[in-house]
Amino acid sequence: MAYYALGDSISIDDYAGGPGLGAASLLADDFGIDLTLLACDGATSDDVVRFQLDKVEGRPALITLTMGGNDLLTTLFAPAGAGLPPDRDAAERTVAKVAANYAVALPALTATGARVVVSTVYDPTDGTGDLSWAGLPVWQGGLAVLAALNDAIRDAAARHGAVVADLHAAFLGHGAKAGDITGGDPRPGNRDLWLCGHIEPNAWGAEAVRDAWRAALRD
Repeated sequence: MAYYALGDSISIDDYAGGPGLGAASLLADDFGIDLTLLACDGATSDDVVRFQLDKVEGRPALITLTMGGNDLLTTLFAPAGAGLPPDRDAAERTVAKVAANYAVALPALTATGARVVVSTVYDPTDGTGDLSWAGLPVWQGGLAVLAALNDAIRDAAARHGAVVADLHAAFLGHGAKAGDITGGDPRPGNRDLWLCGHIEPNAWGAEAVRDAWRAALRD
């Protein structure tokens, strides 16, 4: 059986400690299926639609998709050099763009006959909205934009027959409130800390993503 993992760094091995240790690799091992890892570090929803989607071939049994977080990050960091807060209108346009890309990707993926799992975007600030550690000014309304993005992901899944793994809920309390998320240790002694390099899933985070995907498939 074939399994395709599309999307961004949430799915890959790099930050979890190396080959075979990322969320998609763990899920493939659990199910004993062949993984084609199309996801890549830094991929936006545009990248998924343009460069990953047409590489899905045949009738796979399973597809996971993680996209949208990097689109929002791009909006966050764009005005940082000017010392200005992120532009709310630009953020709303970003949410609309991600929703449009889900509307392209999901019909194509579900048409293969595969079980398709999409993922909400987690919040490394653990609900505080404090991005000072990333060198960004306070973003009033930023958490509301993240909520809107996740609502768009859920809506797209409901319309196109995909299931949702709620990474946003699963990761709350395992980001900035759990410890220093700026470090690079893939296996920190604190197993409640699931992020490294600011936003990436470490080994414990990769296991949590895998578990959320499994739960979504069971439900």
